[in-house]
Amino acid sequence: MKEIRICIIGGGSRLWAINFMKDLAICKDVKGTVVLHDIDGEAARNNVEVGERMLRINGSEGRFSYVAEDDLEKALTGAELVLIAIEPGRTECRYADLCIPEEYGILQTVGDTTGPGGLIRARRALPLFFDFARAIEKVCPNAWVINYTNPMTLCTAALYRAFPAIKAFGCCHEVFHTEDVLCRLVEKEYGVLPNRRELRIDLTGVNHFTFITGAWWQGHDLMPLVWKKANDPGTFEDHTAIARERIQKEKWFDCDQLVAYRFLKTFGALGAAGDRHLAEFVPWLLVSDEELNRYGVIRTPYSWRLKNAEQKRAKVFTDDELVARPSGEEGVDIMMALLGGQPLKTNMNRPNEGQIAYLPKGRIVESLGYLSQDSVVPIISKDPPLAIQNLVRRISDEQEIALDAIWEKDDEKLFEAFLMDPLMHLPIERARELFSRMCEEGKLVY
Repeated sequence: MKEIRICIIGGGSRLWAINFMKDLAICKDVKGTVVLHDIDGEAARNNVEVGERMLRINGSEGRFSYVAEDDLEKALTGAELVLIAIEPGRTECRYADLCIPEEYGILQTVGDTTGPGGLIRARRALPLFFDFARAIEKVCPNAWVINYTNPMTLCTAALYRAFPAIKAFGCCHEVFHTEDVLCRLVEKEYGVLPNRRELRIDLTGVNHFTFITGAWWQGHDLMPLVWKKANDPGTFEDHTAIARERIQKEKWFDCDQLVAYRFLKTFGALGAAGDRHLAEFVPWLLVSDEELNRYGVIRTPYSWRLKNAEQKRAKVFTDDELVARPSGEEGVDIMMALLGGQPLKTNMNRPNEGQIAYLPKGRIVESLGYLSQDSVVPIISKDPPLAIQNLVRRISDEQEIALDAIWEKDDEKLFEAFLMDPLMHLPIERARELFSRMCEEGKLVY
C-alpha cells in the first residue's frame, strides 16, 4: 500500500474537499496524512471531523489521518500532492463581479472565468496563487499540484509565473459532462451506454472554452452522429419554457448543450464545456435573458450564491451522506497515476509545449494529457477550424495581458484586457467607470 502526504489548500471546502475525501475513503491502495489548510481555520477543523467519520463509516478507519493547519508553509511541508480549491474572498465579493456589470447592461451566466466578473475575480485570486507557488517552491518543490479554482487558466498560469518549475495543472470536469453527452448518443445509436473513459476524443482550447474536433468509440467515428444532432431542425427549437421551469426549480446548472451544438453548426467544432460557460466567451448570446433562454440557459443569481454559501457553511453531514460513492471527479485517480498506479488519459490545463499549435508556447491551454508515475505528457491536439482558432486566440491573448497586469500590479494594463473582452460593449468612458467601481467593490475581503 502506497503512503502519501496530501495538502488541501481550501481544506474547509464543503464541496471539492468533501468529494476528494469520499473518493479517498474508497481507494484501498493508498494511506497517509491529509493536511487541511484554510483561511477559515474552523471550517478546516470541521472537515477533520468529517474526514475521520467518513473513514470510519466506509470501513477505512486508520488508513488516513486528517489534520488542520493554519500556517501555510507548515501545511505544505512534506506534501507530495497539493490540491488548491479556494474561493478568493467572501461570497459577497461576487456582488462586484456579477451585479455591478448588470447595472451597465452586461449579463454573465457564471462570471468566474471570463467577462468583467472573471477578470475582477482574477484580480483577487492571482496574488494568492503567487503566494501559494512561492510557498510550494520553498517547502515542497517536487510536489504535484492540482488546481480546481477559477479562473482556472489564470490561476494555473499564476502558479507558473511565480514558480516556473512547478509541477502543476488545472483539472476541470466540464469536458466530462460533454463526454457523457457523447455516451448517450452512443447508447441511442448502438444500444450500449459506455463509460466516458471508453471514448477517444480530440480536444483543444482554453478552460471553459474548449472544443471537440473528433470523437470515437470502439472504432466508430461519432462525429456523424454529432453532426446529425446539430443538423436536426428540432435541436434548436425555442427552449424558453424549459429555461423558465429551471428558474422556478432553481436548476441553475442544467443545460442542453444547444450552445455547444451551435458552435458546431456555425464554426465546425463542438463546444466541450457547459453552455453556461461557453456563452460568456462570445458577444452574441448574452445580449438579453430572452436570447439566452431560447437555448435553455439561465443565469445563476447572486442572491442564490449567497444563500448557497451560507447553507454550505452551516452544513452538518449525516452518516448516510458520508457513505462514499465515486464522485465522478478525478483527483484520486490522478494521484494514483502519478504514484505509479493505473495510467490515466484525461483533459488538463497546463503550459503549451506545442500540443496546441495555434497558441504561443507557455500559455496555459486545455487539451488531453497522459499521466503515469511522476509524469505528465501532453497529447497533441488537432487544429480546429480557423474561426475557432481565432476565437480562442483572442481569449488567450486577453488572459495573457491580465496575467501580466496582475503580476505587475498594473490596473491600467488590466483595463486593456477589460476592454478586449467579448462581453464589453460600452463606450470607453463608461467602461472605465465600470472598471473602477468593480476594482473598488471587488477587493479581496474575508
